[in-house]
Amino acid sequence: MVSRKYLFNVIIRLAVVSVTCFFLCLSFLLYPNYSVIIILSGLFIIQIISLIKYLNSINKKLENFFLFYLSGEVTSSNVRRDKKDEFSSLYHYFDQINDKLEQARLRNEIQNNYFKTIVDETAVGLISFKTDGSVELFNEAAKKIFGIQVLRNLKKLNNIKDGFSDMLINLESNDRKLISLIHEGELIQLATKKVKFRTMNEELHLVSFQNIKPELDEKEIESWQRLIRVLTHEIMNSMTPIVTLIGTIGKKLRRKNQKELIKPKEVTSEIVQKTVKGLDLIDSRGKGLIHFVQNYRSITRLPKPEFQVVNVKELFQRVTQLFEMELEGTGIELKITSHPSLFMNADGKLLEQVLINLVKNAAEALDGVEDPVIELAANSNQDRMIVKITDNGKGIPAELMEDVFVPFFTTKQKGSGIGLSLSRQIIRLHGGSMTVQSTPGSTVFTIKI
Repeated sequence: MVSRKYLFNVIIRLAVVSVTCFFLCLSFLLYPNYSVIIILSGLFIIQIISLIKYLNSINKKLENFFLFYLSGEVTSSNVRRDKKDEFSSLYHYFDQINDKLEQARLRNEIQNNYFKTIVDETAVGLISFKTDGSVELFNEAAKKIFGIQVLRNLKKLNNIKDGFSDMLINLESNDRKLISLIHEGELIQLATKKVKFRTMNEELHLVSFQNIKPELDEKEIESWQRLIRVLTHEIMNSMTPIVTLIGTIGKKLRRKNQKELIKPKEVTSEIVQKTVKGLDLIDSRGKGLIHFVQNYRSITRLPKPEFQVVNVKELFQRVTQLFEMELEGTGIELKITSHPSLFMNADGKLLEQVLINLVKNAAEALDGVEDPVIELAANSNQDRMIVKITDNGKGIPAELMEDVFVPFFTTKQKGSGIGLSLSRQIIRLHGGSMTVQSTPGSTVFTIKI
């Protein structure tokens, strides 16, 4: 609505301009006096300019308001004036608009904070980036996964894995991919998915990362257990030819009625040769199969842990005493770092077997290393016991990190390949986990129970 005062001022100014114009015309026509004409012309010009400025004043106020709005500086003090001003109603509407804009800004800010909190608190790593690799979003979970606090460009991820940035950029939208990384000596396996979307005139890529290594480890053990049961069944079935061979030999040593044995004088050299050959075959194959089956069963038929309170330092000392004779003359230093008052609820005998396996592997890894050291260390963290077995050997090659816990995988000439998989399963029976970190000069097996 137009203010009455504003309308009244416009009418008065128009009336004054009209009167001045009337007298100016009258001076020209009836009383030509140059001094009067000049004075009236000056007044007329001043009045016209004043009227134009007055008419433009409301436009100026609107312009100022929108400039403040565009600059984000709209406040009540910017637009509020004296209530007696002829534009008081306009200021009133300005205030209402300002209040609504402020409410919208607050709602937008609250919503942004809400979504930011969700993004930061989610356990899934998120990276949003432009096609040129510049990063727009890098949430807390992603920082933990990659061990990076600030990421401005994807190229920084190439320090973790060669060509990682190009892999993410070229990943197809809605594609799922499993990416294996060795980060800080530890294997992580990331389930990755990418989506593309547009904001304004820009195309953005959003990639989600979830470390599913623990779930894969669980499934891996279950798969191996199933496989072992199947293989055991198949191996036992393969004993059938041996049994058949025994039956055949028995038939040769019995009469046709299968009740009476043939007499010694009826035993020909051919029967003896075939019998001895068959027995040798049975002996050789039987021993091999029994040894193979026993190795499999050692993993699938672990005894249930008998939990009791175990003094960690005493456990370490028992293990080191077992290796005193074996390590004598090797130059390997076996250190213990543990407080005497550290206790844990576990099966001492099973844990002792795990530590023996790990120390034995560490000792073998130190062959040819200067100043070889094996350290057994323990500390408690948030009601969990953390045990670390560290050596300063050559380390585990990155390409073998994925296989070290796989049953029957071994790089040793006479190794069985069940030590680490057996140890990990023992720890899982305790409700814990066992991981490995390895770099040249340092290998750490970490047990958390």
